Amino acid sequence: MSARTSLRHSLFAMTLGSALAFALTPASSQTLRYANQGELKSLDPYTLNETTTHAHLGHVYEGLVERDKDLKIIPALAESWETPEPTRWRFHLRKGVKFHNGDPFTADDVVFSADRVRATGSNLLTRIPADAKVVKIDDYTVDFVLTSPNPILMSQWDTWYIMDKKWAEANNAVAPTPVAATTPSFASLHANGTGPFMVDSHQPGVKTVYKANPNWWRKPEHNLKEIVFTPIASDATRVAALLSGEVDVIEPVPIQDIQRVNASPNATVMTGPELRTIFLGMDQSRDELLFSNVKGKNPFKDVRVREAFYKAIDIELIKTRVMRGLSTPSPLMIAPELFPLSKEFTRPKFDPDGAKKLLTEAGYPDGFELTMDCPNDRYVNDAAICQAVVGMLARIGVKATLLAQPKAQYFAKVLKAGGYKTSFYLLGWTPGTMDSHNVLHDILGCRDDPKDPNRGEANLGGYCNKDLDALTDKILVEPDAKKRDQMIKQAYDISLKDYAYIPLHQQSLAWGVSKKVKLTQRADNQVLLYWATKQGE
Repeated sequence: MSARTSLRHSLFAMTLGSALAFALTPASSQTLRYANQGELKSLDPYTLNETTTHAHLGHVYEGLVERDKDLKIIPALAESWETPEPTRWRFHLRKGVKFHNGDPFTADDVVFSADRVRATGSNLLTRIPADAKVVKIDDYTVDFVLTSPNPILMSQWDTWYIMDKKWAEANNAVAPTPVAATTPSFASLHANGTGPFMVDSHQPGVKTVYKANPNWWRKPEHNLKEIVFTPIASDATRVAALLSGEVDVIEPVPIQDIQRVNASPNATVMTGPELRTIFLGMDQSRDELLFSNVKGKNPFKDVRVREAFYKAIDIELIKTRVMRGLSTPSPLMIAPELFPLSKEFTRPKFDPDGAKKLLTEAGYPDGFELTMDCPNDRYVNDAAICQAVVGMLARIGVKATLLAQPKAQYFAKVLKAGGYKTSFYLLGWTPGTMDSHNVLHDILGCRDDPKDPNRGEANLGGYCNKDLDALTDKILVEPDAKKRDQMIKQAYDISLKDYAYIPLHQQSLAWGVSKKVKLTQRADNQVLLYWATKQGE
């Protein structure tokens, strides 16, 4: 017997190729087993603004809108919407939807979720403007009243998941769980959404089991009964689990193991370029650099030091040796597929001698010491990239001590909730809006803007240029696409002149899939969409 029904599976990373979809054979084969290098620390949907976390929780929770296979925004918990005036958006909610515990979904849950996602402890503050008012008109109508027009208001709402107000209040879960929390909250260990799967059990760092929701408001496109997620940090163990049939899907397949998996009789690898940009950031806000032997000042406040670090990085060596060709070096903090004028930019050339000269001119002829923060289970070869960067900086006299940690500890340290405790770090960013404004506002925007407290939310190093911020505000409301692109180009020019960051590349993702799973990849190269069926004997 075999089954060939497909599930549009919500577990995805924003890549040029998407979401995974599976259908399994009847009986025991209706369990999909998936392994990833990183763990799912918290079930609270507002704890961590991270693609993998959003993907896991997208089984359970839903937003007012979602994105279809072509990335277009389509209705979800909101059936329709309109803008009666430029600063007012009205959403008409879907009736008859219930949370997993049976509570009805109403406007009260939307208002509650809008307040909670903007509350202290949330890592998704930029989902809704801080000064927006969310008003219940009736049980199934909600208005979002803005202080200024915002044509891309709901562009990130596919990952702003709606929570059950009654459930949160009953379980002391009104406040979001901070990423740096040392004690788990009820919402971090339990979930109650409206989505196609329910959390049956969750053991952080060990295993999460999802059961199909029999009362989902949509017609299921799958025959699954459960999904079992197991984090497997060890590359060798994760690959062995795939090849032995212990799991059906793994992500990522280590670059050095791709050929071996493809040569095996049991599994294959599907790769695709990703929209996420991997980059290096520097603390430019503190007067004295943390974790450094330089006292009384911050070398990164000098643009010559930032330029020196940039020119010390051999991006082609990282591409060929570390990434084995599975990366695209980037001059910008955004993937070229998301900005049409990106082809007009080029990276500064690798120039270690010039970098050494710049450090000397800045007053550091012998370099200096600092700590580099890096996750070791988040991006493709993340720790190896950082190790390579450490070696390259040593050539110009900079002694970087690498602190590579699992992403749970890493994010708890470097994000806002942890006090931005980093001097030099590696991070990846996929703009949730699929647009440059997100990068300019969240990554390049000045922190602590009294008029826009959410600006620079992911700007860990505190880079700030008010001219860039002024352009960003104009970009948000500019209706003419060509004029807008020129303004975006001007903003990126400012950031490049400042050496605000060191963009590295867009990586390629590698999924390992059992050969019992048939994959079909869309050919339009917009977003990675895999459709699959698992055939039984």
